[in-house]
Amino acid sequence: MRSRYIERAKAILAAEAAAISAVELTTSFDDAIEAMYSCASKIITTGMGKAGFVARKFAATLCSTGTPAVYVQPGEAAHGDLGIIAKGDCIVVFSTSGKTREVLEILTLAKHLDCGTVVGITSHTDSDLRFASDIIIDMGIIAEPCSLGLTPTASVAVMASISHALTLVLMEKKNITRRDYGLRHHGGYLGSMAREDNEAAG
Repeated sequence: MRSRYIERAKAILAAEAAAISAVELTTSFDDAIEAMYSCASKIITTGMGKAGFVARKFAATLCSTGTPAVYVQPGEAAHGDLGIIAKGDCIVVFSTSGKTREVLEILTLAKHLDCGTVVGITSHTDSDLRFASDIIIDMGIIAEPCSLGLTPTASVAVMASISHALTLVLMEKKNITRRDYGLRHHGGYLGSMAREDNEAAG
């Protein structure tokens, strides 16, 4: 007999998979790719709390796939970290509610530094982030499988999946080769798989 814990876990996995499948991408996704591709500077990613972890991972994956990127923690931005933002940087913001004070504040301050296009990834229809962004990728309305309806698991899964789609489509648009990948990610298992002498393997 299957454990009730397994049954519950499967229901959670199904809810998160359904949330990802329900995302309806529009031409705004194309616009985001073009903005990131044409960015003459670097990509800045930001987000608070759990969304911040997605933003940090997004920046790391972009770097290893040929796009210079850095994560800026919104709470630290007003205390000097804003200095990493340069004219023309493309900013990608993750926020389910789109109402987080620190996130909205970093965008206001970044615009004073002549940042470039702002891409917002958000869910709530009354999200203030929608008005502060040039491009919006809509996550849709997401029901969290948490028994309290509070813990952001499905929403984080959706955010992460959208970031993965952005990363891989941008990587392909840039024609990043195995050699290019290996130059940026030369250590560990992935590094060994990406070295030139392994090009024929994949």
